[in-house]
Amino acid sequence: MAKVERIAVHSHIRGLGLSDCLQPKNTSQGMVGQLKARKAAGLICQLIRAGRIAGRAVLLAGQPGTGKTAIAMAIAKELGQDTPFTHLSGSEIFSLEMCKTEALTQAFRRSIAVRIKEEAEIIEGEVVELEIDNPTGQGAAPTGRMSLKTTEMETLYDLGSKLIDALVKEGITAGDIISIDRGSGKVSKIGRGFSRAKDYDAVGPTTRFVQCPEGELQKRKEVVHTVTLHDIDVINSRAQGFLALFAGDTGEIKPEVREQIDAKVAEWREEGKAELIPGVLFIDEVHMLDIECFSFLNRALESEAAPIVVMATNRGITRIRGTDYKSPHGIPLDLLDRTLIIPTLPYTEQEMRQVRTPAAAAAAAATAAAAATAAAAAATAAAAAVAVEQHQK
Repeated sequence: MAKVERIAVHSHIRGLGLSDCLQPKNTSQGMVGQLKARKAAGLICQLIRAGRIAGRAVLLAGQPGTGKTAIAMAIAKELGQDTPFTHLSGSEIFSLEMCKTEALTQAFRRSIAVRIKEEAEIIEGEVVELEIDNPTGQGAAPTGRMSLKTTEMETLYDLGSKLIDALVKEGITAGDIISIDRGSGKVSKIGRGFSRAKDYDAVGPTTRFVQCPEGELQKRKEVVHTVTLHDIDVINSRAQGFLALFAGDTGEIKPEVREQIDAKVAEWREEGKAELIPGVLFIDEVHMLDIECFSFLNRALESEAAPIVVMATNRGITRIRGTDYKSPHGIPLDLLDRTLIIPTLPYTEQEMRQVRTPAAAAAAAATAAAAATAAAAAATAAAAAVAVEQHQK
């Protein structure tokens, strides 16, 4: 099943639109114009991958509507799919329920992901036969049998009620290649076997035909989970554990909890079980922060596991909040010395004409997907008609 995401203002952005030589294309990957700014962002992405930008931040300075947020999201897309991206406005951190430093700390830890590796015992094979018996007696649980095979062996399994529910939920039928996690009982549909490719079944365009697995049915496989540090903080700070993620109001988290989590993550890193993925923390309207917040940012950038902080502002020389001093962009000079400033220029009339709204792009994509589905259905129907005609002859 395809993942459905909400269409937002910047959901069409897929990257910075650069070539292999970091040369920007005028219109590529959802980005239009801002060639110099996109090239500079590409150089910053290379420095981030090489680990040579520790203790620095990026400042996008330009007029409103010049694509500062779009460039920040494109940087996150360039760094990889698992890279966390946190969007924070400068006025969001001021609250009566939470102090400013706690709000910034939670934003920092939302922008740092932990990739945890573990070995799981799985059963992987092609479904040869699936039988499910539903007894008519009151309170009787359904039973069933399933035959799985690989290229070297075939085994018959007795099914319990929970596994039957998981198979029915995934829509598993004979000919599907599935994977079952023995620890959690999770059933994953990998695809459909090539042995069933010649069957005249009505299949959708997303159906994937794969080879029958080789070797043993039961095997050990490395499973990777990606979770942010903030999620781990919330789970360990509440009595209800994992359900606290859905409560909404996380509140302040004790520093002792974070210290224990950092120590455990450091232990996992030494054992090779986990690795940190620094994400992107985008602070829009950074001139709205006060002097205490800037002092916290200055110290947080020096930490070992700091994300890439991207700030945006549309102000020139203005007063620093909480003081009577003025500085460029409303940022203290000691923090400004640590930033790489990327200016953005207003769009030209020709570039404005090239900008397509996300709604128009989504409508075009939906039309293309509907046309592809209709074409696939027509091709399947035509093949079935030819087969029936040949059979009658």
